[in-house]
Amino acid sequence: MVPADQGGGVMRADLLSDPIAGLDEALAAVDAFDQALVAGLLRPQPAQAAGLTELAHAVAGTPLAARVSEAAAKAAAGAAGEDHFVALAAARTALLGSVHDALMTRVTEATGRPRGEEAVPATGGRQAANLLAAARAWFCDLARAGWQGIDHEVVSGAAQVVSAMLPDPSLRRPATLLDGFAAELAASCPGSALERIPARRWGDLWARGILLTLPGAADVPTPGTATGRLLPLGVDLQEHATAAQAQVHAVFEPADGSAPGLVRATVSVPKPDTVVGAGLWQLLRPHMSLLAAVGEGRSMELTDMPVTAEGDLIWSDEHARPSQPADAFTTARVALPIAADPATAPLDRHPTRIAVPVFLEGYAAQQEDETMTFTVAGHPLAVDTDRVPTAGPLTPESVATSNACIGLLRWDAGTYRVQPLAVETTVRKKPVALHAGAWAGGTTDKVGVKAEKAATDTVAVLRERAGRLLRK
Repeated sequence: MVPADQGGGVMRADLLSDPIAGLDEALAAVDAFDQALVAGLLRPQPAQAAGLTELAHAVAGTPLAARVSEAAAKAAAGAAGEDHFVALAAARTALLGSVHDALMTRVTEATGRPRGEEAVPATGGRQAANLLAAARAWFCDLARAGWQGIDHEVVSGAAQVVSAMLPDPSLRRPATLLDGFAAELAASCPGSALERIPARRWGDLWARGILLTLPGAADVPTPGTATGRLLPLGVDLQEHATAAQAQVHAVFEPADGSAPGLVRATVSVPKPDTVVGAGLWQLLRPHMSLLAAVGEGRSMELTDMPVTAEGDLIWSDEHARPSQPADAFTTARVALPIAADPATAPLDRHPTRIAVPVFLEGYAAQQEDETMTFTVAGHPLAVDTDRVPTAGPLTPESVATSNACIGLLRWDAGTYRVQPLAVETTVRKKPVALHAGAWAGGTTDKVGVKAEKAATDTVAVLRERAGRLLRK
């Protein structure tokens, strides 16, 4: 059922401002446990014991209660073993999963869209139990040392395990997390000298990592295939000093006439830190033809494209071809309200994973200091303009003068926020649509052309230098 009209939009922003029972308490318990990890659990102090007890109390009455209570008591006494750390990680993950589910329930009520059904994971092949045990032991040692106690000796213990795990495809997922986490910790050593500790982030990585060492935890449902029409909504471009990622959000209409659903297609590439802005598209474009279709405003026809149970297209250009023109705002107005949101796997249920495509219209944009809000039918909704990339014509200024927006609804810093992907606004008395991914397939825009030329020159110089080194 499509929710009541909110000034021409299709989302009830009023539901997003209502408090959610138990949410603050669940997050407080997670924070208390994360603080216990800061100093380490080798010789816990009373404050750390209190944090462990708070975590145990938060899952009282659940199937985890007995095991977590025992684990908290053992950890408070400095006598926790692997099973106890696993139980604590499971409790922390379950609490954040409950927060995710509560937030997504509210989002479902606000959008009125159906939710997809969760698929059953396929049983994986036999994994090297000794390697998983070695990785689990490292995570346990990490918890005992704590973030303030990390040093290169503690962190380097992961290197040999990672080297042994990476060649095995069935262990690639936990190995990649372990490798990246260890590298981040190594760059932060010694922990005793850190002025600021990212306790929530490292707690997330620690809990996820230790659970992925359990047999079967990394199993996922067998991918299906998608045949039908893909209607792009927008592109979420993310940039790091050494990597870039573009994630296309779209509505997929199956050829068999079944209900449409929301899907994502993602491409990630390494990059030199000198390639920024519009130059990123040069690195991303060759790996996914969908980006060209997005830039041209076209739909795509998919034939047997692999797709996961969570709606992620495992993109392969051989399974796709460009099709008819498709306006993203027409898709947002007509197809998005009836498209099902994909289900989320248990280990992926975390508030930071929430990124739900939404459409807003008829709002009033307001800027106060550095904060922008859309007032939708009298209810304010925060706008995350910091996520608007510089690699396209969409700008915070154009968002501020817009009257319709396709965006991703996220939850950050205790509130729902919308990240604009595209807006309709008025330029020189004419209505125009501005997309964050408008330059994905190339551009004639003067600013975009200049940025692409600079990136071309940079990449050419880097290739020439690399070739010179290889010739020596």
